[in-house]
Amino acid sequence: MVTAPAVSGAIASPVASGTEPGRTPPGIENLGKPGYYAVKPGDTLVRIALESGQNWRDIVRWNNLADANVIEVGQVLRVVPPATAVAAARPAEPLPRPAVPGGPAAPPATTPPATTPPAAGATAAASPAAAPPATTAAGDDDIRWAWPASGPVVASFDEGRTKGLSIGGRAGDPVVAAADGRVVYAGSGLRGYGNLVIVKHNNTFLTAYAHNQALLVKEDQMVRRGQKIAEMGSTDADRVQLHFEIRRQGRPVDPARLLPAR
Repeated sequence: MVTAPAVSGAIASPVASGTEPGRTPPGIENLGKPGYYAVKPGDTLVRIALESGQNWRDIVRWNNLADANVIEVGQVLRVVPPATAVAAARPAEPLPRPAVPGGPAAPPATTPPATTPPAAGATAAASPAAAPPATTAAGDDDIRWAWPASGPVVASFDEGRTKGLSIGGRAGDPVVAAADGRVVYAGSGLRGYGNLVIVKHNNTFLTAYAHNQALLVKEDQMVRRGQKIAEMGSTDADRVQLHFEIRRQGRPVDPARLLPAR
């Protein structure tokens, strides 16, 4: 098992590494069961959480991971709440995290500390287990959406490729929350997204805001619709833009169908 190295200016991110020869990957008894996911090469907890529509911190708790910076190829993770977890609509309480250079010190840990999530690759292949459709709570679809940036749409939604909209603009233009919610990720640990903010709005919806030049919010922070959360940039992109995704139970949907007419 390999722990991801710290990224300059950011917290270390969990990486899927190969399982030691002759050792059974953790959770293998759940392989193929609904609601479980088999870790693939290159997976990170952030990516797994985004694809399953969950908070990576919840995945840490549901699987009793001692170190959020270490996952293995072939390891089988629960990606839906346990039957007893009836509070899934409310993102979990913050986990202790290491101090960031120049930032506040981490609070004392009363449970095994879990640092921030994934970023690099792995070595062996494994198949994901299909998760059952999550139950949509009453009112989860009743969200008042707002455009996250004022610029023109420069690339339309394509689930097989872009998974969202690309909105043009200038470096430093404001990026705002598309709806009320809680920040479940703010960092640069997801390859291809650059400086990224993910906001979870309820059991059903989350939004992602990528390629920013600056992030103005932190994990576990509550944000309001229209609140500035980042500044537009070009990190991990070939031009200044905001890549914006809306995910319904982890699946990308066309934001243009939900956002108000301009």
